[in-house]
Amino acid sequence: MATNTDTMNGAKLEEANDARFQTDNSVSSKSQPKQQLSKAMEHMRFAVTVDPVPHTSTPLEPSETTQNSSSSPKEPAENDAYGVPASFAPVRAPPSRSHDATNNQKRSDPFSFGSRYLEEGDNIFEFNAWDHVTVDATYQAFSEEQYERQRQEPVSDFDRRCYNAQPEKWWNQFYKNNKTNFFKNRKWLAQEFPILEELGSEDAPKAVLLEVGAGAGNSAFPILQRSRNKRLKIHACDFSKKAVELIRNHELYNPDVIQADVWDVASSPDAENGGLPPGLTEGSVDVVLMIFIFSALSPKQWDQAVRNIWRVLKPGGQVLFRDYGRGDLAQVRFKKGRYMEENFYVRGDGTRVYFFEQDELEEIWGGKKRDTRIGNVADTTIEPADALAEKIESLDLHDPDLQTRPQSNDDIANPETPRPVFEVAHIGVDRRMLVNRQRRLKMYRCWMQAVFRKAGQESEVPTSTLRQEKEGENAEQDGEEAACVVDK
Repeated sequence: MATNTDTMNGAKLEEANDARFQTDNSVSSKSQPKQQLSKAMEHMRFAVTVDPVPHTSTPLEPSETTQNSSSSPKEPAENDAYGVPASFAPVRAPPSRSHDATNNQKRSDPFSFGSRYLEEGDNIFEFNAWDHVTVDATYQAFSEEQYERQRQEPVSDFDRRCYNAQPEKWWNQFYKNNKTNFFKNRKWLAQEFPILEELGSEDAPKAVLLEVGAGAGNSAFPILQRSRNKRLKIHACDFSKKAVELIRNHELYNPDVIQADVWDVASSPDAENGGLPPGLTEGSVDVVLMIFIFSALSPKQWDQAVRNIWRVLKPGGQVLFRDYGRGDLAQVRFKKGRYMEENFYVRGDGTRVYFFEQDELEEIWGGKKRDTRIGNVADTTIEPADALAEKIESLDLHDPDLQTRPQSNDDIANPETPRPVFEVAHIGVDRRMLVNRQRRLKMYRCWMQAVFRKAGQESEVPTSTLRQEKEGENAEQDGEEAACVVDK
């Protein structure tokens, strides 16, 4: 028995010494993949990657450590998410649904945004997102502290003039660097705006859809792919020439159904084509799609942009709007040298971004007067009346009380006349907590969503409604389970 064992051990030793079984422990010479983001794009890592630099979570108090030491198994610690301490927790609602894995009503099939509420007893990292999340007072206070630090170290006057002078320059560079690899296709649009699904149905009426700020076509092409309406024409416009080139070079690009052109939504009536998109005339568009584009404009450009949208829309036409809301993680995490004015920042790549509040959008688009506040906390102070008047004057906005809907297009094109007023068909705030389960990160996002309508009946496209406004015997239930936008 011993002899056989020695023989086997000897064979194994010879095999181990054989060159065929030797391992090279040196560093691999194989070329490593390039970083996903360039240095100029690192500020956007939170939005497009799941591999941020992890930070150690805020340590527990000794009493909490003692209490949790007996629990088994111990949950891994949460990490600080992009400068936001992990200890800032969302407000949980009382439990009302089953937590049994075999009957978990937090997941609908197919899943619809808006149906997943965070309640007592839920494991935050069970899913990758939670809807209608309210942040606690600690997070609110932390956000206000961040804003105050940003105000103390703003962008220099020289840099501010550079960023505002030629915004298209920075977006050209953005698309030159990232091409079509940065943004994902927005397949969720039809869920958020069901009218887009109706526009693409086979029996839908003839319609023209204008997307403002179309980028590389991440909204336009998914809409085109789902459409069965041969009479639907999409105009995809962007003020970046590089973005328009990317759309035109796409394999699905066909000028008969989708036309891409360079256009600045804030262009003046004195510009080429009278300030309207190429190939379009006044009153020729049924639906305008504005997804994360209005925030890229300077507040001084809002007035002209609203006028141009009003001019190009048919009576009864509508604007489908989604953009950043105040308190979004992207705003909270800005560091020094990015603040240009209240809620308005410049990113590391030179592109600009504004973070809106609901009543602010109601004033810009619907003419509703509001109290201007510093911050979005309930007990914040209101600006003095003279400061508010000075701010409105600096934004080139006009008194809504002087506005009348029968204004002609010539009047609207004149910047001296009152700004047009849209009907606010719907407006709300989408507060969502995104979760990186692998890194154990909580990311609080805040987006604004609205539908604005131009008065009249010329457009044959029905006014868009969101999912909580569905009619039928299950309307109330559908609204609670499927609505993505809340705080109407």
